[in-house]
Amino acid sequence: MKISQFLSLFFIAFTVFSFTACESSRDDENPQDTTPGKLQIKFENGFNNVGDIVLNQTVQTSANGQKHNFSALKYVISNIALIDENGNEFKYNENNPDKGAFIVDQADAVAGIVYLNLDGVPKNNYKKIRFGLGVSQKAYLLGQDGQAEFWTKAKQKGMSWSWAAGYVFVKLEGKYGTDSPSKEFMNHTGNMGNTAANNTPDLYREITLNLPTTARVTTKIRPSVHILADLNQFLSGDRTLTLTTANDMLMGSNQHLVDVTNNLTKMFKVDHVHND
Repeated sequence: MKISQFLSLFFIAFTVFSFTACESSRDDENPQDTTPGKLQIKFENGFNNVGDIVLNQTVQTSANGQKHNFSALKYVISNIALIDENGNEFKYNENNPDKGAFIVDQADAVAGIVYLNLDGVPKNNYKKIRFGLGVSQKAYLLGQDGQAEFWTKAKQKGMSWSWAAGYVFVKLEGKYGTDSPSKEFMNHTGNMGNTAANNTPDLYREITLNLPTTARVTTKIRPSVHILADLNQFLSGDRTLTLTTANDMLMGSNQHLVDVTNNLTKMFKVDHVHND
């Protein structure tokens, strides 16, 4: 009799616990809960999708047989947008560099990775990510007062020219050569102020990437999107380039740097997504 009573009490307790757990689970997934969450983006720079470039050490051979390494590797990421399953977009501080622009600097990498952390991301299931390489003309033309904080960061990181000229979008420096990297190069891409007024190319580019796994943003899940940047595209992209004395020390937006920009636009891919 006692065993029977014990089993009855155990069954009741188990039922109550299971019901409570199910209710709690349903509460966690409450569709009415619109509390925003967070999302992390991890950039890992490498060659041929093998990450963790070591500045001044990692050597790559281009499609034309030229060897090169990097002593400086930096680029600006801005205008991040997340696109959900229905094609709706969440734009993270669009054209607001003070809050929505970041500098990916290989010198800051931790175990080869540079981390960008986004707050205030609406709860949703995201299937794509879009971001700008550089700073849009719309943002730049807001003037220095509209982006004073980011302008200061850019100056500190060596990612700006004079205000009239604007930002450096991508800074690549290092050495190159036939047998080994021995001759210095410097390619800095970026707009020259107001591109329409100056009749210069606009090197700002936007990249859209599919996520291999849905990024599920909730109050309890902060997805981490791991993006690989293949810097082999620098010289071995859609247009095969060779560094020479005519282009190894360039800043701005001439044709060589337009070609570099177009190549680098293709260097990004999402390797994986963690929903932790």
